[in-house]
Amino acid sequence: MELKFSNNDNIPALGLGTWKSAEGEVFDAVIAALQAGYKHIDCAPIYGNEKEIGEAFKKAFDEGIVKREALFITSKLWNTQHKTEDVLPAIEKTLNDLQIDYLDLFLIHWPIPLRAGTQFPEKAEDFLFQEEAPIEDVWKEMQSIKDKGLSKHIGVANFSKENLNKLLKMGGQPPEMNQIELHPCLTQQPLVDFCHEHKILVTAYSPLGSKDRVSQMKKDDEPNLFNLDSVVKIAEEHDKSAAEILLAWAVNRNTIAIPKSTNPAHISSNLKAASINLSKQEVDLISAENKAYRYVDGSFWTNNGSPYTLEYLWG
Repeated sequence: MELKFSNNDNIPALGLGTWKSAEGEVFDAVIAALQAGYKHIDCAPIYGNEKEIGEAFKKAFDEGIVKREALFITSKLWNTQHKTEDVLPAIEKTLNDLQIDYLDLFLIHWPIPLRAGTQFPEKAEDFLFQEEAPIEDVWKEMQSIKDKGLSKHIGVANFSKENLNKLLKMGGQPPEMNQIELHPCLTQQPLVDFCHEHKILVTAYSPLGSKDRVSQMKKDDEPNLFNLDSVVKIAEEHDKSAAEILLAWAVNRNTIAIPKSTNPAHISSNLKAASINLSKQEVDLISAENKAYRYVDGSFWTNNGSPYTLEYLWG
């Protein structure tokens, strides 16, 4: 299944996520995905594995596993590169690391600017105020990236309705994608509806609950998506796994899902989930599990003297 951008370009509704895919594993994961038929790979420099992914792409292209033009490749602009002079060098490095000439989609990873040289903030001085690196100025540079042909499409990630409106009010090229955390315990239906109303596609990250994220990001009370009553029931009725039903739910909402896996069997079964048809009643039953629960709550951007709040981030 594919979704369409406003210009009728296609994006596969299910892709391979590479967040948390370790060095030494991500090469094999990408090759396995491409051999299984994946045409959509989601990357980001902060994941620390784009060079290895680039080696996998080179092997795949050289050996005829897949042609570059058949792939949809996404990457992102990290928070330390929100100064206007840093955007072009950022995508140039990503293209060099991935060993490709252009991206299909380039996203602003978070609406939180950090001082250059900071990976993650540890003190107040690590943050930049919006006045120092306005998101509107970053967006102008993103439009320039598209104009130069370095990315066919541009968008954002982790943007609330309020932060999206800042870019929509500018005129010119609106965001074409918003990549946000989405799963049955965080349906974000009003934000999804807002995006679709403005012809912004939506990608769901952590669609399976991101159980393998670092312990510092975990809480004692977090729900297990695989054990939700509706998911278990519908999985049994369709003779599918809970993971497949969770991904089918995402796709049946007209959103894109990018589950991460380095297990070849899971990589293959995840892709098949895109072809599972759920009824509206089944989608609604799963959606009723909504608890407004974030696995990636963004609190790491609001600590250590940050000028930013969760309200700024999520609305």
